[in-house]
Amino acid sequence: MNEDTATHVINDLQASPSDSIRFFVRLGGCSTVQDGFSLGITKDTPKHPAAELTINEQTFFIEEEDEWFFDGSDLTVSVKNDEIQFDFHNTNN
Repeated sequence: MNEDTATHVINDLQASPSDSIRFFVRLGGCSTVQDGFSLGITKDTPKHPAAELTINEQTFFIEEEDEWFFDGSDLTVSVKNDEIQFDFHNTNN
């Protein structure tokens, strides 16, 4: 995720600098890594983060309990046509 995307996500969630932003698994929707599940974004407090990224003092994270969703894939978050997009890149090959 680059700084422009991080700013878009922060603004979209109306997050304050003290908020952490979580990428979480939700039932329904579609993804290229898990049928019947998709990724959501919310403000939350990290409890057992599996991955963290800090951009401009804002923490973005994924919890250990959601790590299964990625199934060996890396996540890239971007913005296209003012919409947040998730791209998964398989790292098992």
